[in-house]
Amino acid sequence: MYFCLDHEAGAGVLILLHRLPVRRLLVGHLLVRHLPSRDLPARPCQGVTLIELLVVITLLGLLLGLAMPSFATWTRAAQVRTASDALQTGLRHAQAEAVRLNRQVVFFRTGSTACNNTINSSASGNYWALRTVPLLVGEDAEALQCGALTETTANVGITGPEVLCFNSAGRQTANGNPGVGGAACTVPAAGTNTYVLTAPGSDRTLNVTVSLGGRVRMCLVSGAGTEAC
Repeated sequence: MYFCLDHEAGAGVLILLHRLPVRRLLVGHLLVRHLPSRDLPARPCQGVTLIELLVVITLLGLLLGLAMPSFATWTRAAQVRTASDALQTGLRHAQAEAVRLNRQVVFFRTGSTACNNTINSSASGNYWALRTVPLLVGEDAEALQCGALTETTANVGITGPEVLCFNSAGRQTANGNPGVGGAACTVPAAGTNTYVLTAPGSDRTLNVTVSLGGRVRMCLVSGAGTEAC
């Protein structure tokens, strides 16, 4: 029984031979038992045919076609959730600032990227801002914080109050002129204001509710369990 190094298959590949004449060659520190090329068995060419390649490509295309709709739906749902998180962040900041400063604070949507006390509210704005409500005539409002709602999720639609006011106790309060361009803070008879967030192609609609007591909650429309509205 002999072993030889197969030069065609590459270094380190050994072939087991039975009773074949070999001669020894010393290559570096490796003792190689060399088999004459005329005694090597013929090796068939390995590979794939064009038909096999086309079949594989076709199957991959079918799998991608089946996966794309589900992936697009998941992406839209993730965008709705991202916008919902941003909206909740702004509302909770407004509530916390009202309590911290012991004065009324207004949360409003705006189309401006500036963060100062001169920007106005917009019902279709992609950004949010917080501002103190002047206590006295002639007092300047103070810009507190600003953020983005749907800057990176342009397909998400948000409907709901343009402005919300929180008093020093962190509760919703009505104000006919909070100083953000004419929009007024109102409190429904039921005491809860609701924002609705959705996107074309998404399989979910989210509500962000603000109770009279100031509780901010997100819920899933037509959902089940603890996330259901």
